Amino acid sequence: MLFHVTQRHTPDSCPLNSGGSRSLYDAEAEGVTLVAAYGAYAEHTMYYVLEADDIKSVHRFLLPGFGQCVCDVTPVAAEAIVA
Repeated sequence: MLFHVTQRHTPDSCPLNSGGSRSLYDAEAEGVTLVAAYGAYAEHTMYYVLEADDIKSVHRFLLPGFGQCVCDVTPVAAEAIVA
């Protein structure tokens, strides 16, 4: 299952000097593959595409950033919807 994640932090909680954006997620979280990651750094926003078994796995992936970020998690599909 694919998920699109938007992860935002404030300038005050920016991880730039304390581990960087990679400190905001657990790349080793079981059941999750990071497919893509993009940063809009001036907006203090990260975008991830994750392949995960379930939402609990996504939460484990995002756990390191829970204290300084808010996230929008949206299930997405790679296939086109045809009527």
